[in-house]
Amino acid sequence: MQIQEFIELTKKRRCIRRFKPDPFPDEWLEQMLEAARFAQSGANGQPWEFIVVKDKQTKEKISDLVMESHKYIYDIEKTRLEELRQPAYRGSPDRQGQANVNFKDAPVFIIMCGDPRPVQATVLATHFLPNEGGPYAHFLKGMANATQILTLAAAACGLNSQWVSVNSTIEPRLKMLLDVPWELAIHTIVPIGYPAYNPAPAYRRELSEIVHYEKYDRAKYRSGDDIYNFILKLRQKTIGAYPAWKSKKEGES
Repeated sequence: MQIQEFIELTKKRRCIRRFKPDPFPDEWLEQMLEAARFAQSGANGQPWEFIVVKDKQTKEKISDLVMESHKYIYDIEKTRLEELRQPAYRGSPDRQGQANVNFKDAPVFIIMCGDPRPVQATVLATHFLPNEGGPYAHFLKGMANATQILTLAAAACGLNSQWVSVNSTIEPRLKMLLDVPWELAIHTIVPIGYPAYNPAPAYRRELSEIVHYEKYDRAKYRSGDDIYNFILKLRQKTIGAYPAWKSKKEGES
């Protein structure tokens, strides 16, 4: 693969909120998992394990748990200005977070499980000295690397995915549902399938805004107002992905 081909693949990878139920070949699934297992991890600890979920009832139970977690998220999200909230948390309280669980129609969920114990492969100082992200960072970064490669592999197969975070309000029940040993953590849920809508082009900051040479260019430093306007811009660009706040371009009510 040439570098330009790789760049195009990274641009093709998108987080999709709604999926078609259409299945895709098992061969693609195996290839995606094969790619993910070669992710980078601290001292090659390889903490990841993958649970493939295709059963409709299990997917619905997982979706219900995620939906329940959004009730807690809304309690926090509603404390800030509405125009800065995630679009899924605007409108009537009984619909909060509903848009974030429309991934249940995806034909496959990949549950990204991680075992923190192999992090012991790293030097002991990792566990005692403050570093980027704290002593748990090596584990989390390894899991994030595997998840990112999985989503890129899905894009290479012509599919889309979503990165669904798992928080403490639902992880214990997800473990019970999927019989995950208590020593392991459930890091992410990754629904994969064909998109049910055409997403807008990906938005990223320009390279000239984020690259510094030799030292930080203070002329590129963003003020508090700049960050506010940036977040507001993000909300305006992503609002069309949520059913309750669709863009006219999609033509849905």
